[in-house]
Amino acid sequence: MLKTKFFFAVVLLGLSAQLYSQQISKDELILLTPEWKGERFNDGRPKVSDDILERMKSVSLEEAWAVMKNEGYRYQIAEDWKLINPDSVLVGRALTTTFMPGRPDVWKAIDERGKAQGKRGQNTWPVDLLVKGDVYVANQFGADRNGPTIGDNVGNAIYSKSGNGIVYDGALRDVEGLMEIEGFTSFYTSYDASHHNPPGDINTMIVGINQPTRIRTVTVMPGDVILGKMGVVAFIPPHLAERVVTTSEVVRLRDMFGHKRIREGKYTAGQIDTRWSDEIEKDFSQWLNKNVDDLPVPKEQIQEILKERTW
Repeated sequence: MLKTKFFFAVVLLGLSAQLYSQQISKDELILLTPEWKGERFNDGRPKVSDDILERMKSVSLEEAWAVMKNEGYRYQIAEDWKLINPDSVLVGRALTTTFMPGRPDVWKAIDERGKAQGKRGQNTWPVDLLVKGDVYVANQFGADRNGPTIGDNVGNAIYSKSGNGIVYDGALRDVEGLMEIEGFTSFYTSYDASHHNPPGDINTMIVGINQPTRIRTVTVMPGDVILGKMGVVAFIPPHLAERVVTTSEVVRLRDMFGHKRIREGKYTAGQIDTRWSDEIEKDFSQWLNKNVDDLPVPKEQIQEILKERTW
């Protein structure tokens, strides 16, 4: 009986901690990301390598989309965002947050747990968990008036911890101040000058940190790789990130080679646009070998490509 009581006490303590922080458990997160076989953060979030993240910056959205679609991931892209620092690319690992419309009794229960642990405003709880290379991904349910949970103060905190920007499905405030943060490449839905939860009016509450969330029509998992450019965001499952990068690099090299040979008049556009002959494939391998030190793909990756070629 004593052992049984102790077991249930441990379970209740675990549930209490999970409810307080609004975080998914490590075991549950591992269960929901079974295809990822690599390194993880202490909380179970997949940790795609910094090398893959750096190489991801050169991937086109079309290349990422094609790989994901071929693997059955049809709803991983969200479009039509407003931008902060639109000339740069947003790449990083997703740290997810879900807000819901405020309901006083539920908000109070969540907030009291937070205060008991020394936490203050709910909108800063996920910010405290960010590490370098993260992207703060927030489902703010498209809230506009009295909805913004990020202004220039929270934005500076996000950037100082992650070195990155945000994907935020809702309204921001202090956008002018956020634009002053160099490197804060961000995608957001709208702008409003108001602030969330003004005195006497509970408009938002946090219900999930590092749990599955929805951004537009996309299911986003903690640890997904974010690729944002040109007003579009792709959410790449971590186990597909390396394949997206390596596929993109092969396509990039083949395009460079094909364009060069067309300009030289060696092959026609029709020859390059269709399945390559053995002659062209052999020429491509020779070109890779000759230019291995000068191409915009890591030398080690080109050598791996050459190992797999038979021409």
